[in-house]
Amino acid sequence: MLLVDDHAVVREGYKRLLELSPDVSVAGEAADAAEAYQKFCALQPDVVVMDLALPGASGIEAMRRMLTREPHAHVLIFSVHEEAIFVRRALDADARGYARGYVTKASAPDVLVEAVRSVARRVCYLSPDISQALALRATIQEGPPGRQLSAREFEVLRLLVQGYTLPSIAERLGLSQKTVANHQSVIRQKFGADNGVQLAQIANRLGLHFADFAGSADAAFTASFGSLGALGSVGNGSPA
Repeated sequence: MLLVDDHAVVREGYKRLLELSPDVSVAGEAADAAEAYQKFCALQPDVVVMDLALPGASGIEAMRRMLTREPHAHVLIFSVHEEAIFVRRALDADARGYARGYVTKASAPDVLVEAVRSVARRVCYLSPDISQALALRATIQEGPPGRQLSAREFEVLRLLVQGYTLPSIAERLGLSQKTVANHQSVIRQKFGADNGVQLAQIANRLGLHFADFAGSADAAFTASFGSLGALGSVGNGSPA
């Protein structure tokens, strides 16, 4: 198993927890998306336990790269985010439908162990709180822009709202600046936003609290507005 989280102390705690089970072994660890992909290619783990809030590219982007290389990869998202839109983006990252799962860090320890075992068997696993969140969301139509965005557009939006510049986003995602600028234009059209400030406000109303991904729980969402404005001128423990 490959364990991906940007905090060494957190990884060590989860590693000890998981290895209490004789049938679970942590073969490698990674602190960011790039290292996770490298370790994934080198180790070919049975299961990848992936945090979403990684420095630079997110866990969703890391999972997308893994699934592009190996469509049968078994990835379990383990995150503090329980909002339905984040869960759906993670579960929609691979259209092929191979097993993976989503467990929140508020879950009991035995839930994580059970989820790892389920995903290893190609049985998609959702922690109880995630199952409830998705069931509740199913009764309300999810904001269309959140579902209309492609996986790549979602990732670009995340970085835009955090205040990254086009060149920085291009470098982080391995894209040209022109491609990133095109993604930005499409995203604004889908959201009906005329500028970066409006885009950030709409994303916030949809529950896309991307500031959490930056690794600072105290970072104000509006701290990104200045950079976004500048960009405007640049071109259940139940199987499921």
